[in-house]
Amino acid sequence: MTLNSFALAGFACATLLSAAMASAQNGAVAPSAPIKNVVLVHGLFADGSSWQKVIPLLQAKGLHVTAVQNPTTSLDADVDAVRRTLAQQDGPTLLVAHSYGGMVISQAGDDPTVAGLVYIAARAPDAGEDYPALTRKFPAAPASAGLQWSADGYGKLSEQAFVQDFAGDLPVVEAETYYAVQQPVGKAITMAKTTVAAWRDKPSWYAVSSEDRTINPDLQRFMANRMHARTIVLKSSHVSLLSHSAEVAGLILQASGE
Repeated sequence: MTLNSFALAGFACATLLSAAMASAQNGAVAPSAPIKNVVLVHGLFADGSSWQKVIPLLQAKGLHVTAVQNPTTSLDADVDAVRRTLAQQDGPTLLVAHSYGGMVISQAGDDPTVAGLVYIAARAPDAGEDYPALTRKFPAAPASAGLQWSADGYGKLSEQAFVQDFAGDLPVVEAETYYAVQQPVGKAITMAKTTVAAWRDKPSWYAVSSEDRTINPDLQRFMANRMHARTIVLKSSHVSLLSHSAEVAGLILQASGE
């Protein structure tokens, strides 16, 4: 090999190494092969139907998609529901979460079958972090004022808060439909802390909702930056998975390697 050949080979290796290091620092190393399994995890005040616009877009690309029905009674119960679903997957799996579901996948995402994590306007606490304390470092999101608790310890958003602050960029009739299937949240969730932050070890993606009135957009940006996630910003309410389903599906497809 000539001296010039050695120099060119060295330059090529250095370039590839630099690119790999940059990707790793961004937390978005592309999978070596496309991921075919996607598990979708809904947040609070919702159920699996909140993914109904995203699911057919993913299935049309040949992905095997499962939407978990979280009981939203406790973090442990929701993590168990996700782990049961992961056990049914055949091969590497992408975990995708909306809102509070981000806590769930941060905890359950240490499963060896999980190849990556996608957060959609989602919570992403560090291990042992007090999430309510973290939210207080940012201006309060308006939806929190509409949380109502029953005598038996279950919470729901008021109709006004749901339609205006949770799903504010949906047509009112559509928002009212999702309000009708709102799932109550157990009070234990408000005090729960994750013991794992899977995003510290797994490639991560994040979709920030810039018009969010449920989780402060600046808090979302902080969490996305902290995890070095590959990030997009959508001019959306909290429910971007419904109002910007094509863009959300596009991010999931990117994360899957499709």
